[in-house]
Amino acid sequence: MQPLKGIKVLDFSTLLPGPLATLLLAEAGAEIIKVERPGRGDEMRSYTPRFGSDSVNFALLNRGKNSVTVDLKTPQAVEQLTPLIEEADIVVEQFRPGVMDRLGLGYEQLSSINPGVIYCSITGYGQSGPMANAAAHDLNYIAETGLLGLSEGADGAPVLPPALIADIAGGAYPAVMNILLALRARDQTGKGCCLDISMADGMFTFMYWALGEAQATNQWAKPGNELVTGGSPRYQIYRTSDNRFVAAAPLEQKFWKNFCQLIDLPEEYRDDENHESEVKKAVAEKIAEAPASYWSECFADQDVCCSIVATLAEAIENPQFRHRKLSEYSIMSDPGQLIDALPVPVAPCFREDLREKGYPSLGENNGRFVSGQEK
Repeated sequence: MQPLKGIKVLDFSTLLPGPLATLLLAEAGAEIIKVERPGRGDEMRSYTPRFGSDSVNFALLNRGKNSVTVDLKTPQAVEQLTPLIEEADIVVEQFRPGVMDRLGLGYEQLSSINPGVIYCSITGYGQSGPMANAAAHDLNYIAETGLLGLSEGADGAPVLPPALIADIAGGAYPAVMNILLALRARDQTGKGCCLDISMADGMFTFMYWALGEAQATNQWAKPGNELVTGGSPRYQIYRTSDNRFVAAAPLEQKFWKNFCQLIDLPEEYRDDENHESEVKKAVAEKIAEAPASYWSECFADQDVCCSIVATLAEAIENPQFRHRKLSEYSIMSDPGQLIDALPVPVAPCFREDLREKGYPSLGENNGRFVSGQEK
């Protein structure tokens, strides 16, 4: 029995944060009814590259869901959705603050129909405050919160992160966490609630160390100057002789001692306290003497917390991740093609035995969920 079997989710979200959140719920057994605009649907459908009739991004994020089309701007939209609202355990929406209220689908309106509904709103800056209605994307959220300012490239400029941190770690994951907490609270009280998830707010958790340091020492962290932002030789990226990179993180003294021994660092540089810059330079010179293959072999099975920076193609073939069966689940397209499903942090014991699932074509479930609506 999957833990969310029997839970019904009405999903008004698009693109990444909300759809990823409801994907996690779906993988744990919840039934997801994705409400899309007629004709075009979720903007993510139009992205490239394609997989079947829609984008591969859409397929990855909407595996195993249902799709209905409703024009939310029409007077009859609320009436059409009322049977679903009455049955819904969870509603997820991702519009700017106030939009759902104007459509007649805000929390107060829906809770009057269904007092037990858990209503989760995911926005950039939350439902209130001077920036609540500001247009922004992931890069803006990490910039406004100071997270981006803690990174520093070779030229001193902040570095574009390779992941959508705010969308996923500040939006999708907190949404799921709080939805599960709300379900538990409803078990105890019988009442639903309204959840205000701000992607920007969630970024401050990642800077716990910088916030703590500022309050304890009255000194704000600087990019490229702190323990985990490039200030220490013990947490650093070093270039090899063949232009690859070693990610070295021998923070603790026992790991640092092993690391210095393995790379044959001169004795005068092994105590890095108060002269980190000189030690970084000395370590960089040693790592630059040999190719990545040499260092990979050198660090293998050693307690040094060092890795060769892998490409994604290399990582997929890594025996560790093969062993973990990250590609055990699949997505089917209309022509019957298969690709690996998105690896998600839902324990295998909570997921369905059915390994292959499709993703919904636009409005394919109208007849089942919305009376009078054709695909």
